[in-house]
Amino acid sequence: MSQSADFLGASPDARIAFIESRLTSALAPQSVAVRDDSAQHAGHAGAAAGGHYSVTIVAGAFAGKPRVARHRLVYDALSDVMQRGIHALAITAYTPEEFARLPGA
Repeated sequence: MSQSADFLGASPDARIAFIESRLTSALAPQSVAVRDDSAQHAGHAGAAAGGHYSVTIVAGAFAGKPRVARHRLVYDALSDVMQRGIHALAITAYTPEEFARLPGA
């Protein structure tokens, strides 16, 4: 069975754990947080094709990279489930230095 099929059949918590695990393996982040926003999109015209997720990730791998390149790294780490299982992914990607400068960090 393919990983995307495993992802589709997984519980909501297991899907979040899968996304976190993939991103951790690929980018060695200082922190990663995944939120399942699917319930907010119930009835949306593509919602049946997969879940809606938000990711906030802090990784040294983003240093010197523009936002588009950072997002590409995240998409590449999740490429198989982006095709089948994730309908929408909102990404907030910081370097550790950027994250440390945020108010309240």
